[in-house]
Amino acid sequence: MKAIQVSFDEGLLEALDATEEVRKHGRSAVLRRAVEDYLRHMRQRTIAERYEKAYRSDPGLGKEFDGWENEGRWPDE
Repeated sequence: MKAIQVSFDEGLLEALDATEEVRKHGRSAVLRRAVEDYLRHMRQRTIAERYEKAYRSDPGLGKEFDGWENEGRWPDE
């Protein structure tokens, strides 16, 4: 691992240090997990945006599926 220097507002740092998780595992572990969560969230957001962009231009299923829209049926219960 590589040590880095990060600046925090004093109030935010105090609030972070007051948490049980930081007292138990330390700042570094909590901040690593927070960054991992952030990166996972950003990746999911990027994927969702790409899907939206791809399907926004042509909301249909494509020409090869024309006429099949009403063929799907739920099974009778």
